[in-house]
Amino acid sequence: MVNNPFSFDPAAWRRLHAGPLGPYIEPLARHLSEQGYAKASIYDKLRMVAKLSRWMARLPLDLAGLDEQQVAAFLQDLHQRRRRARRGDAATLRTLLEQLRERGVISAPPAASDPSALQRLKDDFACYLRRERGLADATLDNYLPVVEKFLSARFGDGPLELERLGIQDVTRFVLSHLRRLSPKRAQLSLSALRGFFRFLNQRGALVTDLASAVPTVANWRLSEVPKFIAPQQVEQLLLGCDQDRLVGQRDYTVLLLLARLGLRAGEVVHLQLDDIDWRVGLLHVRGKGGYRDALPLPVEVGEALAAYLRHGRPRCSTRRVFVRARAPYTGFASSVAIDSIVRRALKRAGLEPPRKGAHLLRHSLATGMLRGGASLAEIAQLLRHRRAQTTEIYAKVDPVALGALAQPWPGERP
Repeated sequence: MVNNPFSFDPAAWRRLHAGPLGPYIEPLARHLSEQGYAKASIYDKLRMVAKLSRWMARLPLDLAGLDEQQVAAFLQDLHQRRRRARRGDAATLRTLLEQLRERGVISAPPAASDPSALQRLKDDFACYLRRERGLADATLDNYLPVVEKFLSARFGDGPLELERLGIQDVTRFVLSHLRRLSPKRAQLSLSALRGFFRFLNQRGALVTDLASAVPTVANWRLSEVPKFIAPQQVEQLLLGCDQDRLVGQRDYTVLLLLARLGLRAGEVVHLQLDDIDWRVGLLHVRGKGGYRDALPLPVEVGEALAAYLRHGRPRCSTRRVFVRARAPYTGFASSVAIDSIVRRALKRAGLEPPRKGAHLLRHSLATGMLRGGASLAEIAQLLRHRRAQTTEIYAKVDPVALGALAQPWPGERP
């Protein structure tokens, strides 16, 4: 009698176990359940695996010989018989191969299934950024997509002929891809390119260091006033989250971390369950430059985190605090997800500030503190600025304090 932990129709459950993959149907079903898939989705995916199993039995194909090539042949045959492949079929079978390899049932991927040249280059660059430059994962989340976009724009699907890169490629990419970005975002993208070209030069892949060909952005320090919203608007933003819904509970907690503690988007993305010290009320944050900071956990934020972890966070294996709302339940891929949460919240609240990313709430926190009487040193401590000059920009949003410093115009009567 085949164990049926999901109470599927007994006859259908037995049919799923036909063929060489039969013994691995139940473990795969349990894995999909842990990833957060609904019962109907699990059954649908198991049916795809069962079709592969019957196809293997007809060939016949030994289970030990199953690999990406055989899966591709099966999908092509399936595509020809029903004229189109369903979305998600290939992903389901990739998951199957991963599970079989973890159990030692099939061998590791053959050389033909190694990561692409682009992926290998990205992995090497990420390793360089972590080990030699000491950059945090949140920074890598911003750098790597820029590098991938640059290489895709230059080489498309062709081979990566890095030795052919020249100044004209840098200029063309900057003009076509970065001109619509904000000055700050453009600065970050150009920093990513400079770091990438230095990495290639050190590896010997580039004879000329193209880092010097990357232009700078006219964005002088203290040249702008920080974009922020008023405290009452922040509260309006928070009230717009429907905490009776799981997504609303998650988004409310994310917004609280941004608005009350001034966390950066990347810091929220990489927050781990082990970073919350409930006993002493501290939140350990993985900040910029590899720094680890401990912040007091306000009661309001702690209660929201506890409610989300108890009732809103899906059961899953990842140690990330915040996970996707739909299966597979994994952590967010990058800080873009946090920016999207803020943009949706602003739209619900009917607010239209000039900037709509997660950093808006960090600026709003600092501005509210300054207008409430906090010193720049206190703001710098909460925002974890390493240099006092970084906090100086917030002095520009306090016209009363600035007015006291203003000198009379020459010749004007006092």
